[in-house]
Amino acid sequence: MLKNLTLSQLLPVVVGVLLFALVPMLGSSFYTDLAVKIMVLAIFALSLELLVGQVGLVCLGHAAFFGLGAYVVALMSPQSEAASLWLVLPASLLAAGAYAAIVGALTLRTRGIYFIMATLAFAQMAYYVFHDTPVGKGSDGIYLYFKPSTAIFGWQPLDLENRATFYYVVLACLVACFVALALLLRSRFGRALAGIRVNEQRMRAAGFATYPYKLAAFVLAAMVAGLAGFLYALKDGFVNPEILSWHQSGAVLMMIILGGLGHLRGAVLGAIVFTLLQELYQSQAVFGSFSKHWQLMLGLTIIVAVAALPRGLMGLGERLRRTPGAPRSSTAATASAPAPEAHA
Repeated sequence: MLKNLTLSQLLPVVVGVLLFALVPMLGSSFYTDLAVKIMVLAIFALSLELLVGQVGLVCLGHAAFFGLGAYVVALMSPQSEAASLWLVLPASLLAAGAYAAIVGALTLRTRGIYFIMATLAFAQMAYYVFHDTPVGKGSDGIYLYFKPSTAIFGWQPLDLENRATFYYVVLACLVACFVALALLLRSRFGRALAGIRVNEQRMRAAGFATYPYKLAAFVLAAMVAGLAGFLYALKDGFVNPEILSWHQSGAVLMMIILGGLGHLRGAVLGAIVFTLLQELYQSQAVFGSFSKHWQLMLGLTIIVAVAALPRGLMGLGERLRRTPGAPRSSTAATASAPAPEAHA
């Protein structure tokens, strides 16, 4: 399946992985932590790309699954010792997937703005459960004093407390998610999702029961988001209800739009650029006291980027290759339209 990838598609992925692998060797803890944050958000963006870019389901409550994955590991980790990774990791994924199964079963029968608002409502419900009840310790959040232990019958293959080890575990998770989703989208299941995105009614007429496909994609995307939340909790050692808020859902939606919908690489690229822009605009060394208005600058940048690049950063290469002033033929216009099948 991956053999169908062209060199132009595969080369940036390989180069990107190699560059990320070299970051810990720079010796700066700031850049290492920033790279971990980018990779975690890239996994989160990949999960939403599966829904929005590949199935056409715009979900504004995706942060609920991200937050659930983070809160489960926090709640299951005792303060006096490290919890077992082989217990808390599956629990985080299953919790996100179980909640997604409930939400998806009820919301996937709606469409358009109704689906968007229904998913937002369920996300806000989860937010207020952790914010207003003793379950999530309210706005104070929960601290993780130890990263989970990877011990297997006394043998510990990885020490997640080690900064470099944790970094490469996160990188491995990102690569695994990317490859798994790329394979999935080139399978029969993935092509069915692409067909649903293009014309769901025609897929039904062809004999496909589209609802189970959408529900399966919804649950899978939630579990990938749960993995991102799990890693986020381990990275910061702290979780609070804000990671379930609609602001977080909006931020990851902007990442995949900025990168370019319909491409897994676009989701990763969008997460990288969005996070770097956020760090840049928050820098007092660059913008001084105006850095407290970083949301304004970031918002204006996103607006300009979307206006200039309707297909996101992934469409930048095509735009640069296009001859200035040359009229586009109908054949070229057709070729540049988004293809029914997914792209890595």
